[in-house]
Amino acid sequence: MGIRALQIYAGPGARSHLASHGLLPAHVDVIPAAAGGPKGLILGPLDRFIFGHWLPQSSQPVALVGASIGAWRMATACLNEPVAAFERLEHDYIHQHYELPEGQKRVPAQQVSAQFGSSLQQFYGGRIGEVLGHPRYRLHIMTSHGRRLLHREHPLWTPVGYAAAFVSNAVQRRALGGWLERVVFSAQSAPLPFATDDFATLQCALNEGNFMAALQASCSIPFVLKAVHDIAGAPPGAYWDGGITDYHLHLRYTGLPIAAHGAGESAAAGAGIVLYPHFQKAVVPGWLDKALKSRHRATSALDSMVVLAPRAEWVQTLPNAKLPDRTDFLRYGNDLASRVKVWTTATRAAQQMADEFAAWLEAPDMGQVLPL
Repeated sequence: MGIRALQIYAGPGARSHLASHGLLPAHVDVIPAAAGGPKGLILGPLDRFIFGHWLPQSSQPVALVGASIGAWRMATACLNEPVAAFERLEHDYIHQHYELPEGQKRVPAQQVSAQFGSSLQQFYGGRIGEVLGHPRYRLHIMTSHGRRLLHREHPLWTPVGYAAAFVSNAVQRRALGGWLERVVFSAQSAPLPFATDDFATLQCALNEGNFMAALQASCSIPFVLKAVHDIAGAPPGAYWDGGITDYHLHLRYTGLPIAAHGAGESAAAGAGIVLYPHFQKAVVPGWLDKALKSRHRATSALDSMVVLAPRAEWVQTLPNAKLPDRTDFLRYGNDLASRVKVWTTATRAAQQMADEFAAWLEAPDMGQVLPL
């Protein structure tokens, strides 16, 4: 047998549930989707299987929570014919290209923002109603709203503000809230599926008038893209990538009441699973926590979470022995064809993860489930 691609991890409550009941589509309350740029491409086959074939076998409402590329993925899940929509997302993301201007060492943020905004318009234009009005899925888009020196993007004060945010976060994650607050744009007036006592949080309605701006803001990496300012229906100011405050959505998920799962779903069935297709085991709280390994550990907040992640030894078989990531834009520069080939090879290989998950669902084996 070759190298297995998928590793399943589960929090204590989720492990108990899986051991007793396996995993059915009706057990899932929440699906988070992390920031992480091109790493999210590796989850395309899992997304197509989960949203195109498996989850439609149930009827309960499901909260979809996304930051950055995760927000783009979860908005795509809400479109009609999600398999085709995810295939297009994968194609469009892989083929995005930002031509380096002659004499420049990096693509200007204004150019990246303009091209990315145009891509979102082409992708969702005329289809926002499908996303916002999905009969089952409740979309929550995470953004980071600037405070103090970060309230408005500025060539001098923004770098200073982020330096201050970095220092504050290093002292205590909650202190980051003095510089950036979590602003969540939610469809259909849906309640947040997680507690907000961990960090400064504001919820706003997601609608036709602010969808594009909120989604672009959630994907706007500081200094790589421009901030999105003054989103309709939300406090004024600058909005950046949702991954800054919530990189991997390490949140205390509250789930849905058992009654929401239908009369045929008893409390004993253990409804309330947070199913998390992720590109690694660690669920890192914020973008500024990447270097703070002590914050990478699982906590009680992840008790009901099931993580689907690639195995490290399988990742070694991919081109360059790694997942696609943002460094590839620099590695390949204007050589679009080479980057497309590498990323396409990786995403096609990731079909093995989806196939292994489907097989596990048919015959759950707790020997394949590790503690989160």
